[in-house]
Amino acid sequence: MIAVSASDENIRTVELVKIQSTVNHLPIFADYHDDRISSMAETVFDLLEQEEGLDALFGLLRDNLPERLNETAYALACDVAAADGTLRESELRLLEEIRYELNLDRLHAAAIERGARARHMRA
Repeated sequence: MIAVSASDENIRTVELVKIQSTVNHLPIFADYHDDRISSMAETVFDLLEQEEGLDALFGLLRDNLPERLNETAYALACDVAAADGTLRESELRLLEEIRYELNLDRLHAAAIERGARARHMRA
């Protein structure tokens, strides 16, 4: 979620609120301590500044995320990308790479993306 927010080099308040709300309310984060968000963000920012940082980030993701949660991780990334009502090219590229790295079925990914879009539509 943090990487998607940072992908366009402009972390928006609505994206931060979405991340915080997600961590506070979803059962998957029941044992996750709020203070970890800051250290996780620092790690992601440090990796994104490095030349091969995105590869390292994906390596950490693959090593620490159980495969059964790949679709969940992608759904949360899509929600953060859609939170401000606009999908920027850099966010779309990162989501594409995440889809590839998590080995998601294209139809499943499309359904997840459509769900995120529907949840974040504005009146």
